[in-house]
Amino acid sequence: MNTKYQTIESLHKELIARSFTAVELLNSYLENVDARESELNCFVSQTREQALEAATKVDSMIESGREISLVGGIPAALKDNFNWIGTKTTASSKILDNYVSPYNATVTQRLLDANAVFVGKTNMDAFAHGSSTETSDYGVTANPYNTQRVSGGSSGGSAAAVAANMSVYAIGSETAGSVRGPAAWCGLYGFAPTYGRNSRYGVVAMGSSLDRPGVLANCVEDCALVTDIIAGKDSHDATTIPVEKVEYRKALSADHTGLKIGIPKQFLDERIDPQVSARVREMLAEYEKLGATLVDIDLLDPKYAVAVYTIVCRSEVSSNLARIDGIRYGHVSEKKAESVLDQIAYNRGEGFGNEAKQRSMTGAYALSAGYYDAYYKKAQKVRTLIIQDFANAFKQVDVIIGPTMPTVAPEQGVTKNNPLFGELADMLTESSALAGLPCISVPVGVNNENLPIGMQIFGPQFAEQLVLDTAYIYQTRIAK
Repeated sequence: MNTKYQTIESLHKELIARSFTAVELLNSYLENVDARESELNCFVSQTREQALEAATKVDSMIESGREISLVGGIPAALKDNFNWIGTKTTASSKILDNYVSPYNATVTQRLLDANAVFVGKTNMDAFAHGSSTETSDYGVTANPYNTQRVSGGSSGGSAAAVAANMSVYAIGSETAGSVRGPAAWCGLYGFAPTYGRNSRYGVVAMGSSLDRPGVLANCVEDCALVTDIIAGKDSHDATTIPVEKVEYRKALSADHTGLKIGIPKQFLDERIDPQVSARVREMLAEYEKLGATLVDIDLLDPKYAVAVYTIVCRSEVSSNLARIDGIRYGHVSEKKAESVLDQIAYNRGEGFGNEAKQRSMTGAYALSAGYYDAYYKKAQKVRTLIIQDFANAFKQVDVIIGPTMPTVAPEQGVTKNNPLFGELADMLTESSALAGLPCISVPVGVNNENLPIGMQIFGPQFAEQLVLDTAYIYQTRIAK
């Protein structure tokens, strides 16, 4: 069965036409998992039994003439920080190695309600702390294009699973650029909507004012379609946008002309790999040929976003990880200390990796008495300036386009002795994440080593349709 990189809708039509069954479709993707999982390490856990049960249910529905959703029976992957009843949710940290989800994340539940078929829970940087998956307690996820390279992070397992055709699409989460970055380095589309469009309920928290679920897929249509299912107001998450339903896939259009595209000079300077810059400029020229107007804009330098993100995110990490004490959420060792506090200290010391410890300690320091005003409060003020900077830019342009990542995927080992690798790797995505803007990374080719290059498109808050349409123009009128 040739299902390589088919879209959700094309596979759905084949299922309805009974060209193959959902179980046969699942087995074809599981064959890909068997063929490449040992070299790529995409999954923390495989959920074959649950997947077979879901696929069998879809086949029964089709046979009885019942309608199925577009994602019904389509193999997918779920990042291992999304709760799913009866499965382990480790966030790739050994301190949660024996934690079994007692409830479903809202994103998980909405997909299960649509008869999604999850082949497994994907690897990630532990607690989403990183941009390479090298902080995972379960090993790094290799890049399908070159297994000596990283796949990106923190949603690296999700990206590699889709790129290696182990799943049709995958759910990831983004705090700084953890959907867009892996998408760029693995040659995929990676979409993260406005903060609050997708519920965070049931997702292991990293930075609560930044986290947002997203989608990794092989095309814009799939990103839009899956977002249509998972997005919407959630009574469990007060930060969700009060809109019950969206229909981005139905409204997709590549007919826009006269777009004003902002090109930040700070995104194409000497800090960016020349091949990456050159490729993005080529694509911008193609937009111009289609009638777009390219407008040079001047944004706050990414170095300010790096500084703000480092302080704000680490502060929220410190708060969120305080609940992971090794007692309520799994434990590390049978060793017993004299007091509960000593036991917590031991469990956290043994259970957390260096990245979690460093981020927690840095965050606690920034929030401590005497330093709160100097660091955290000041960072939030600069964050407001970044938001205002984008608001001013969008008075001049419709969308902003630039490279997703400053380089192509680096070799494994890049994070060794480099505690700020993640922040520096995400330097081009952090400012839009701090502002909660809808963003998508699109694959724009490869460099001279056949490593993928990503280009990101982002727009004002709540402008998901415009961002998706701009990406759709690229996919259908430029990339073809």
